[in-house]
Amino acid sequence: ISCLTGQPCHSITPGRGMEFAKHAEISVALEKVKFYFPLPHHPWQRGTNENTNGLLKEYFPKSYDLNDVSEEYIQSKVDEMNKRPRKCPGFKTPYEVYYSTVLHLA
Repeated sequence: ISCLTGQPCHSITPGRGMEFAKHAEISVALEKVKFYFPLPHHPWQRGTNENTNGLLKEYFPKSYDLNDVSEEYIQSKVDEMNKRPRKCPGFKTPYEVYYSTVLHLA
């Protein structure tokens, strides 16, 4: 909640795990943000999320122990991902969409 407070947040489409069991409380805390739960075994209903998970696995495979990774390294990979163009927003980067700017990436 603290990470999303004050940020533009129109909806949340979580997985079906227990980590969102208190979604109603989260919705109220984030000014009635809408939650959309996908059907079981329908990962295509969370396409961007599933794609991002795949990208994360390029940097951090399942067997990777994040306790052995520096915060600086993790942040560098977050920055790389946020400056990687995505099909969904017209091949803009998440950085460009969030900051309403244009990056000139080579």
